[in-house]
Amino acid sequence: MSNEDVEVVVIGGGQAGLAMSEHLGAQRVSHLVLERDRIAERWRTERWDSLVANGPAWHDRFPGMEFSDVAPDDFATKDQVAQYFESYARKIDAPIRCGVEVTEVRRRPGRPGFHVETTDGVIGARFVVAATGPFQRPVIPPVVPADAVVTQLHSSGYRNPEQLAEGAVLVVGAGSSGVQIADELRRAGRRVLLSVGPHERPPRSYRSRDFCWWLGVLGLWDADAPPQGAEHVTIAVSGAHGGRTVDFRALAESGIELLGLTSAYQDGVLTFAADLRANVAHGDANYLALLDAADAYVERHGLDLPEEPQARATRPDPACLTEPVLSLDLAAEGITTIVWATGFAADYDWLHVDAFDEAGRPRQQRGVSVESGVYFLGLPWLSRRGSSFIWGVWHDAKYVADHIMTQRRYLAYAPEPAPGDLRERAGLTGAIR
Repeated sequence: MSNEDVEVVVIGGGQAGLAMSEHLGAQRVSHLVLERDRIAERWRTERWDSLVANGPAWHDRFPGMEFSDVAPDDFATKDQVAQYFESYARKIDAPIRCGVEVTEVRRRPGRPGFHVETTDGVIGARFVVAATGPFQRPVIPPVVPADAVVTQLHSSGYRNPEQLAEGAVLVVGAGSSGVQIADELRRAGRRVLLSVGPHERPPRSYRSRDFCWWLGVLGLWDADAPPQGAEHVTIAVSGAHGGRTVDFRALAESGIELLGLTSAYQDGVLTFAADLRANVAHGDANYLALLDAADAYVERHGLDLPEEPQARATRPDPACLTEPVLSLDLAAEGITTIVWATGFAADYDWLHVDAFDEAGRPRQQRGVSVESGVYFLGLPWLSRRGSSFIWGVWHDAKYVADHIMTQRRYLAYAPEPAPGDLRERAGLTGAIR
């Protein structure tokens, strides 16, 4: 067991923690990065086997290093992403300790800083950065009771089709995870039903440019706040199979049965909201709005990018859209598994400081907590739309590191003694008559 002091403790050894370490190291600030498992552990063991990054390799990376084994326009596998972060930690010589879990953080009584309790002893720190990211606690809505005769698992627990019992599978959630898992199960020969809630649906690419590029040149990555009511809107985008635009009508044509938002359960019967058509229409409108903005940008700047009129073509509405199913008897339909692709919640039970609102959300601005000396990093919309993405968290970390440097200068300040103080210190007081 060790007891030591360091200026900054960074909690979490994923993309946020490593970005923070790079910027602190560049400014020669003594710090430790504590990771309870391995570097980028969530990429390794909390994702399905076939997952790839949702952005191309030229975009989903830190500025200081490219992927060595992925072409710029390709999509890195989860293992390649984990290896990238391992290599990056070596590149910046990050002072990271793996296998060390932080169990409690409290203010030090009567002196600045914090006690950081870990499974390897107590560390004293002047500043603490919570870099555990947005994917801390899987959320399964309390719709279907745990004792129902159906297997339920969160998308973070899904690995591959062979893992699941025989029978049909209901996937709840139509973001990147839900869509990719549903498509993989369908390709494996399963009967798949997909519950589709409200979502945004950007094109994977348009006029020979990836949607990540379009969001960049249109300034949308830098939006500093989401539209009212859209803080947690699901994004349906995928890098699977080389990257394709998510099209729910095409998914239906392939055999996936679309349903509205999962709403209630009773006596083995699930009911769904009558909102499927509206949800798909909202996604379509979001898709077309980005195409319009892209076309306007091309014309305004005189860019020589090929037109793509077929991108606006719409498939006919499938029967599941025009005559939506509003209830299902799980046993009668042979549904043996529900995969909940319903996101995550924050979990800061170990951080015992006055930095949270009534709902347990961090009270912060651009990662700077209302609690002096505490910082947050890696959260969605921390400073902009891109904050929870690999490249975005790197820029947020620089801002936090700069703020820590400013606070260090304030704390190191000591006023120069006045002339009278100088005479007194020299023993000259009273010597002049």
